[in-house]
Amino acid sequence: MAIRIVWFLGLAFLFGLTIYSLNAILAPFIVATLLAYLSDPLVDKLEARGLGRTSGVLIVLFVMMLMLILLAGLVFPLLIKQLVHFIQQIPDYVGWLQSHLLPYLKSKLGIQLEGVEISRLRDLLSENWQKAGGLLQTLLAGATTSTVSFFMWLANAVLVPVVFFYLLRDWDVMIASIASLVPRPWLAVVTKLTLECNEVISAFLRGQLIVMMALGGVYSIGLTFIGLDLALFLGTMAGLASIVPYLGAFVGILSATIAAYIQFHEWLPLLYVAIVFGVGQTLEGMVLTPWLVGEKIGLHPVAVIFAIMAGGQLAGFTGVLIALPVAAVLMVFVRHLHDEYKQSEIYNASDHG
Repeated sequence: MAIRIVWFLGLAFLFGLTIYSLNAILAPFIVATLLAYLSDPLVDKLEARGLGRTSGVLIVLFVMMLMLILLAGLVFPLLIKQLVHFIQQIPDYVGWLQSHLLPYLKSKLGIQLEGVEISRLRDLLSENWQKAGGLLQTLLAGATTSTVSFFMWLANAVLVPVVFFYLLRDWDVMIASIASLVPRPWLAVVTKLTLECNEVISAFLRGQLIVMMALGGVYSIGLTFIGLDLALFLGTMAGLASIVPYLGAFVGILSATIAAYIQFHEWLPLLYVAIVFGVGQTLEGMVLTPWLVGEKIGLHPVAVIFAIMAGGQLAGFTGVLIALPVAAVLMVFVRHLHDEYKQSEIYNASDHG
């Protein structure tokens, strides 16, 4: 038991040191690895139907590239357009705060926010958002015209599908090779822990991500039917926030309600917003989560928030990419150590004093 713990801690230390040391170049490899992990069950199903491994990988890669092209050509431009529109409307949101929310808090709840210069803030935003947008465009132009940045971006764009192809093609072989290196006395324990890790990671990386995309689509379509100008932007934001249970609905309802009231100046659209998110939550609770994620995800919402924030703090974008898988693995090991402790002589020792 003690030797296993030392080995596990040593491997965890080496893994963390590698991520920290190679953080600048790891992102495309991690993206390719995550995509290969997510796609392996689909390729296995294609193999079971008589298709060769390489042919199955090529089919999956082609479908993914096609989806990416469609997103880049159709969804991303509209999303960026709505994001710019949202930035332009920030002064209006501040004005609504000044003319509606603050008087309501003062008259109904007796809350007075003295010293908060909302008018000054609104004027500053109105005067400077265009300058900020121009600065953003300048930075983007500088990044795209820089030869080094351009070639780094191009190299990563090419590297991800290439690494993805080779990893996915040889995925089963690599897993079998790693399993063959496990000391035979530890094989049963390592296999058990690996299966538990796969179950938890699958629930997030396969199930929860699909739930997020589905909810983002439902929210975006519903808000579009209402006629909300920021439908795609707000729906996407709520879908991404749904990685934490109920957070997406809270963020979406709050932001969409404010946006709808400022756009329409009527109360009926607010009811429609509530209906859209109510339908989304019903689908999530009764269909999407039970079907795609299962009843037991294994990661507490607080653990999800902490893992993402800690990963970003320690290793930037690379840390965010690996935060949830690492948290899932750590949780499985902690659960295993907890079970070992509950069965140990220390826990079960009798007090003879």
